Amino acid sequence: MASGSVSFDGKGQAMELAGATLWLTGLPGSGKSTIAEVTAEELVRRGARVEVLDGDRLRTNLSADLGFSMADRNEHVRRTGFVAQLLAAHGVTVLVPVIAPYSAARSAVRRQHEAAGCPYFEIHVATPLTECMRRDPKGLYGRAAAGELSGLTGYDAEYQEPAEPELRVDTTSTDIMTARDEVLALLSGDRGPHERRNRAVEYD
Repeated sequence: MASGSVSFDGKGQAMELAGATLWLTGLPGSGKSTIAEVTAEELVRRGARVEVLDGDRLRTNLSADLGFSMADRNEHVRRTGFVAQLLAAHGVTVLVPVIAPYSAARSAVRRQHEAAGCPYFEIHVATPLTECMRRDPKGLYGRAAAGELSGLTGYDAEYQEPAEPELRVDTTSTDIMTARDEVLALLSGDRGPHERRNRAVEYD
């Protein structure tokens, strides 16, 4: 079995687990957190050790001193990547639903994991901006449109889409459980590292 994969017995229980990081990147409202949470719930049910590094909690507790300049966003990603790699190195499956808008910062996190021998999977939650604006679960796009908020990723701040993620999930038409199963298949090694399919969930 490849390092970082999970195997299950006939009852769906985890038999073997090496830590890994699954970074879910995408626009605000794309469905990152929803996919991470339902995937984590299923992995816990199967007996895995799991942690979800929620972006809002990280901003409050790990990066409270940072703003939203490019440098600060990249530093936030660096810190988050360090925590994820540390947990993964100790056998935890880490789901990171954090935007991480710049490709260089995401690549640096990948290299850090590779240097430490920790499996790393990039998942692009590729919901179009128009759908994210329609959902607007936190009211961010509404505030941006009203001039109350600036620097919103994908709206008036740059988002650099991943060129070759391990998985690309389009969340405009397919239910959340299908998206969850795609992530589980990726983690368990049932898919090739760059076998990408469009999938979808309904909300963030």
